[in-house]
Amino acid sequence: MAKYVPDIKTQRWVVIAPARTTRPVDVKDSTPKPLGCPFCEGNESATPPEVYRVGPGEKDKPGWQVRVVPNLFPITDTHEVFIHSPNHEFSVHNLSIDQVTRIVSSYRDRYRAHEHDGQVIIFCNHGAHAGASLAHPHSQLVVVPKQINLDSLSREPINNVVETNDFFVMYCPDFSQWPYETWVSPKGQSGKFGDIEDGQIKDLADVLQRSLRRIEKVFTAQKKESFVYNYYISHGDNWFIRIIPRFIHRAGFELGTGLNVNVVDPTEAAKELQNVTI
Repeated sequence: MAKYVPDIKTQRWVVIAPARTTRPVDVKDSTPKPLGCPFCEGNESATPPEVYRVGPGEKDKPGWQVRVVPNLFPITDTHEVFIHSPNHEFSVHNLSIDQVTRIVSSYRDRYRAHEHDGQVIIFCNHGAHAGASLAHPHSQLVVVPKQINLDSLSREPINNVVETNDFFVMYCPDFSQWPYETWVSPKGQSGKFGDIEDGQIKDLADVLQRSLRRIEKVFTAQKKESFVYNYYISHGDNWFIRIIPRFIHRAGFELGTGLNVNVVDPTEAAKELQNVTI
């Protein structure tokens, strides 16, 4: 079981999760390897029994489009993995929009399944520098007990808009801690992520994917390497998705002061992203 330890003065918490030290690591190897990948179709027996799937077929058998299984190396007592698709290489930014819609729908459904168990956090780590340990694209869900104070951001005011659709807006908040940090938020006030309606899911999938594609164009042009990013879905009221592309590493100043240095003005970042052709 996970152990939660508070700091005496600030009441910030750390999670002690020794099981994480035994995770397999193959993300640095970019060569597709479906035979040895536990997330590839045909290797369903290499994961714990699935708790959710999108697509035809029997439980724990091929035929799925999105598959959700318990994490073998959990951070918290409830920790699940969303396997984005049978494709070992493509993720949210380069799958079909129909597949991204299935992923977002899965996020919503699993959030709803656990929202009474605690604080539900859904996140994606894409690439080794972003914290992914397996190359096959996936996201994760963890549930943190309600009594644990989370040191998390509230929704920032909508400034520096990049694009909008019927229900959602993509923007670079003035309080951006990372270069080209981008948020996706519902228009107007909103409840929790689990409250989104079926008719909004495709719009959310579309703006999430378009956001990532815009950032990818800037990232690969500047870094000359594979796109690396994190995103997470806020667990509380007035929810949002925060996308953090990994243009930079954090170092001693940030660690020692708690202050983040952003080397790109969010206003300029938004203008640059607006001009990206996708």
